[in-house]
Amino acid sequence: MKHNALPLLLLAIMGLCHVSAHAQEPVAYDSTLAAKVGADEHGMRMYTLVLLTPGPRTDIPTAERDSLFRGHMANIVRMAEAGQLVLAGPFEKNPSYRGLYVFTTPTIAATRPLLDSDPAIAGGALAFELYEWYGSAALMELPDLHKRIQQKGF
Repeated sequence: MKHNALPLLLLAIMGLCHVSAHAQEPVAYDSTLAAKVGADEHGMRMYTLVLLTPGPRTDIPTAERDSLFRGHMANIVRMAEAGQLVLAGPFEKNPSYRGLYVFTTPTIAATRPLLDSDPAIAGGALAFELYEWYGSAALMELPDLHKRIQQKGF
């Protein structure tokens, strides 16, 4: 795994989001919601953050690349529907990073099989960097919220 400024910047931004949310006026604690999202006493939980990078294969024919990425998108939908993935998306015009995943899995070891199921990773079009991340458990509500604003699926 390589380390550079982007992962640290992303983690810092995500941490600032937590601090900013924490500084607001408190609302009534909801123990049912906290249990549902797996929150600890701070309203946080462990996730695995995955930064997708360009894969080792740079010479993939167009038809094969298209097939790998159709499978990649289908796999994202499957993992989200299974409650394993709370956030995914591409980076625009970035030569070092293609996108990110935030998995509900609390450890890198638990995340590796999910990454192995990604056709674009298995096919060499994508590679990855893994980080265990402690973030707001409220993120677990994001997939249901997204369904309420999404007009068209992938």
